[in-house]
Amino acid sequence: MAEVEILNDDKVLLASFKDEKTREQAFTQLVRKYQERLYWHIRRMVTDHDDTNDILQNVFIKVWKNLGDFREESNLYTWLYRIGTNETLTWIEQQKRRSSASLSDHESVLANKLEAQKGFDARKIEWKLQQAIQSLPEKQRVVFNLRYYDEMPYEEMAEVLNTSIGALKASYHHAVKKVEAFLRED
Repeated sequence: MAEVEILNDDKVLLASFKDEKTREQAFTQLVRKYQERLYWHIRRMVTDHDDTNDILQNVFIKVWKNLGDFREESNLYTWLYRIGTNETLTWIEQQKRRSSASLSDHESVLANKLEAQKGFDARKIEWKLQQAIQSLPEKQRVVFNLRYYDEMPYEEMAEVLNTSIGALKASYHHAVKKVEAFLRED
C-alpha cells in the first residue's frame, strides 16, 4: 500500500512540476522527499560529506533541467537514482583524471577519506564494513550499496545501472564474498 501512495505522490509532484505556477513548489517537495536517500547513496560511494553535497547539487540541477522531459517509463526514484549514480561515477572519473591516479590509488584515496571521518574507529564493526566496501572495485561497490543499504530490487538496479539482472547478481555475490573475506582478515 505504501508504494502505491508513493507512486501517486510522485504523479502529483510530476503534474505540479509541469504546471508553471506550481513548478518551484513541486521541485522543493521533490528535493525534500528524495534528498536524504540520494545523499546517502552518493556518500557511500565517495565517503566525503563535502564531495557528496557537491555531487548532490549537480544531481538536482540535472533533475530541474530534465524533469519536464521525464517520460514516466520507470519510477521517479529509480530515475533519480540513475542520475545520482551517473553523476557520482562521472565525478569519480574526473577525480581520477585530475590526479592521474590509477584505480587502486583512487580507492586508497577513498579509504583515506573514510579514515579521516570524525568518529572513525577501525575497531568498530561499522567502520570495518565501510573499509571493506571501499576496498571493492567501483561497480561492485555501487551494486553492493544499492542492494545492501537501499534494499533495491535487482529489476530496479538493472534500470539504474543499465545492465542485466544476472550481471548484477554476480557482482553482488562477488562483492559479498570480498566483504566477508575482508572482515575475516581482522
